[in-house]
Amino acid sequence: MSGSQQGSGQGLGDLERLARGYALLNAVEHGGRAAVGPVMGKIMAERPDLRPRAREVAALVRRIVEEVNRLSPEEQRRLLEEEYSWLLEKRAQARRGSEEKTLPPLPGAEEGKVVTRFAPNPDFLIHLGNARPAILSYLYKEMYRGRMVLRFEDTDPRTKAPLPEAYKLIRDDLRWLGVEWDEEYIQSLRMKIYYEIARRLIERGGAYVDDRPGEEFRRYRSQGALDRYPPRLRSPEENLELWDRMLSGGFGEGEAVLRVKTDPRHPDPSVRDWVAFRIIDTDRHPHPIVGSRYVAWPTYNFAAAVDDHLMGVTHILRAKEHMQNTVKQKYLYQHLGWEYPTVIHFGRLKLEGFIMSKSLLKSLLEQGIGEGLDDPRFATIAGLRRRGITAEAIKRIIVEVGVKYTDASISYANLAAVNRSIVDEKAKRIMAVFNPVRLRVVNLPWEKREFTIPFHPNGKLGSRTITIEGPEATLLVSEADAERYMEPGALVRLMEAFNVEVLERRRGEVRARYHSLGVEEARRHRAAIIQWVHPARSTGLELARPEGLDLVRERGVAEEAAAGLTRGEIVQLVRIGFARVDALVPDEKGRTRLVSMVFAHE
Repeated sequence: MSGSQQGSGQGLGDLERLARGYALLNAVEHGGRAAVGPVMGKIMAERPDLRPRAREVAALVRRIVEEVNRLSPEEQRRLLEEEYSWLLEKRAQARRGSEEKTLPPLPGAEEGKVVTRFAPNPDFLIHLGNARPAILSYLYKEMYRGRMVLRFEDTDPRTKAPLPEAYKLIRDDLRWLGVEWDEEYIQSLRMKIYYEIARRLIERGGAYVDDRPGEEFRRYRSQGALDRYPPRLRSPEENLELWDRMLSGGFGEGEAVLRVKTDPRHPDPSVRDWVAFRIIDTDRHPHPIVGSRYVAWPTYNFAAAVDDHLMGVTHILRAKEHMQNTVKQKYLYQHLGWEYPTVIHFGRLKLEGFIMSKSLLKSLLEQGIGEGLDDPRFATIAGLRRRGITAEAIKRIIVEVGVKYTDASISYANLAAVNRSIVDEKAKRIMAVFNPVRLRVVNLPWEKREFTIPFHPNGKLGSRTITIEGPEATLLVSEADAERYMEPGALVRLMEAFNVEVLERRRGEVRARYHSLGVEEARRHRAAIIQWVHPARSTGLELARPEGLDLVRERGVAEEAAAGLTRGEIVQLVRIGFARVDALVPDEKGRTRLVSMVFAHE
């Protein structure tokens, strides 16, 4: 039965069934805890006729969500699979549709002849926005069985000084993203090639050395009179002499530039005779790779344009902010008789709530805000990885956005939803409590009992065994659960274990007695289900939650199984959310005493 058929009736029973199905689905997807908002959203999307009754529907949904949240994760999944299989199929179809989304064909592309490139500036790490051209360039290279070039554009040691460690870290990020390149170049090691091309350009009359003050050039440019600008009227021979003087250090910083001749009356003044080379005092601003060996440095537009031709790039995928650069570079190609590559410009990609500007991120680090280049508050690829976002989630988002010319804004909730669909089936469920409260349980009908608990409801990730001694035991539960569910007389189920009846609650402690073992009994009493930790079989837990520019750290206790996790592993803290293991801190005997995690999302 299809989803539309299932929800087509107008009766309250049909609506209840629809709400219960979506509440179960939401709970299974979020570690046993459904939320009212997403369930309401699903219902209203499927039944827009109910919008006038939104308040009534919301009350119904709240009641059903509360009922579903009292069930164990195993019971939630069983009911979903047995009674709402059509919803699971609907979810699977949506996921398949997302995964099968493909990119549009490249204009003028030929099988085996496409060459793309990704050209980062190693002045910082790549973030979600500039990972977009890397992923797209790789996917198109694969689509057409072509080649991809990785090129580090590092020819500005003054205003965009390269970070020595960034070259390796960018390579690491790309490999983690699954991006493979066929050739690699570093522009600062290609300076002699640029000098040779510049000399050829001068000989053809396509460039000239400008040794006049900048104010004079700007005056001629603003008047549309560059065709009368004295340096522009020099012969190639004169310009070659001045060019040699530039290369040998005969000019100081700011005293001379090499300009490419363009239309002196171009509608965009910045296009008119743009700068191809400038002098940089590398004694004051040494380059991390070539030191102070060179003083005449190519601008982005010159070096990128030359390399795109020499490296055989056929298709350039870059942000539309580079459209002006495309116009500029075509003049260079005309002078040299080259054919310009095909360019696909796309809009900016923004991750809502995150700073995407490299200059701002660097400024924050210089101010002491942040824990380094992979700070989980940043939208860098390294930061998202440390936070628990997978490479596959990033790739899916990039493919979903595609090569649209318009700007795109992605909410973190959207990225989290994609990520959740990827990690859910592979993430171990770990119980943890924060602000722990002692739960003293009496009248246990055993001296010792072992509880074998699977790490995942699907049973594919193994299990752990927790032993509880009787007839009395002390366990730990979270303060929030104690305050919400453990009033005297209440029946509560300890997840995957047994049911207790609360006798007394006071500050820092709850007293209870054993009630029963089975899930059915808990369901009959509509008992809340809460996670717990055995204090003698536990490890310390620190959870870092990125919240804007804050990194809130919570200390708690996790079950002993957390000590056996590995760094980088993504888990689901039961009823809390997904998190990535950031570090395992040993005690003096080498045993894990503290597991440090970064919160990813619910």
